[in-house]
Amino acid sequence: MTTEITWYGHAAIGIKTGRFSILVDPFFTGNPQASSKHEDVCADYLLVSHGHGDHVGDTVAIAKRTGATVISNAEICGWLSRQGVKTHGQHLGGGYHHPFGYLKMTFALHGSALPDGSNGGNPGGFLLTTPENQKIYCAGDTGLFGDMRLIGEEGLDLAILPIGDNYTMGPDDALRAVKLLSPKAIIPIHYNTFPVIKQDVQDWAQRVTSETGISVHLLKPGDLLTI
Repeated sequence: MTTEITWYGHAAIGIKTGRFSILVDPFFTGNPQASSKHEDVCADYLLVSHGHGDHVGDTVAIAKRTGATVISNAEICGWLSRQGVKTHGQHLGGGYHHPFGYLKMTFALHGSALPDGSNGGNPGGFLLTTPENQKIYCAGDTGLFGDMRLIGEEGLDLAILPIGDNYTMGPDDALRAVKLLSPKAIIPIHYNTFPVIKQDVQDWAQRVTSETGISVHLLKPGDLLTI
């Protein structure tokens, strides 16, 4: 069985594994890169890495329309539950066997205040192990940290990494992250949405391939990758 990855622009990712559709950080409204409207996407589960508006995005609207369960840290899940959204709270380092696979929340170096200023807990990323034992790491918004090497020891099929700089890792640190993680393939995200995170992604991909031999998939918003 294959897994399908769709990049919707910025940090919004779709993962289709088996019969389950998962959306990560579903920022559509106000996203100048967005390839779809939030009304047009389907989801059984939503994963929210942290509380910032460009990651919480359209979570509430999509969850209420589809009945999807939102998985995030306990603080964000509490905030969403008070808005009538079905949630499953986890915390950094904790994993759970969901119907779509085993999902662990990972460390991230970032902030997490929610759009209304509420406490968004600690930011995180997600390490998904599918029923077919494919391992997909969605780093979330993060700076470089040395324990990425431990995540890489899982044996990653795909790493989805921010490269935009200013708010997250930039190209140099993202290249160092690739070397720590040693995934089979990479999708760069969180770049070129706004002028402050403008990057030459073609140059970065060439550097990664030259220095590591790892495949970099440069998706356009709306593109799909099968792994």
